[in-house]
Amino acid sequence: MYMAYKGKYKPTRPDKYQGDPTKITYRSLWERKCMKLFDDNPNVITWASEEICIPYVSPVDGKRHRYYPDFLVELRNKSGEIETIMIEVKPLKQTKEPNKPTSGRITRRYMTEVKTFAVNNAKWEAAEQVCHERGWCFKILTEKEIF
Repeated sequence: MYMAYKGKYKPTRPDKYQGDPTKITYRSLWERKCMKLFDDNPNVITWASEEICIPYVSPVDGKRHRYYPDFLVELRNKSGEIETIMIEVKPLKQTKEPNKPTSGRITRRYMTEVKTFAVNNAKWEAAEQVCHERGWCFKILTEKEIF
């Protein structure tokens, strides 16, 4: 069976979703897996996908942009306390500074990776700030944590 990397997610527990449950879109199979986990996990009280907007300044163009983190999850932790976690899903490779080419030649691909990493860091710093102000936690999940 073929599964698209992008698509609509239909929750089995739409009452747990904060937002319009008919408009949930996943942009990767990793995001879809997270959505299913949030939907099925009894410790997850509510969850949302790209429902919060965080302004940030891009280090590439110096302009203000908007960042929509992948998820905002309210859950009951192992201690029984309720906590809110903002989650970004990214490939592990995109969470680390790119390696400079061993040839010493700066390639277009390397420059693109450097810019992507810089913009992601700016987004994540802005997310950390919002979470700190609200008493939330910010986490980046990669394929290592999801699978």
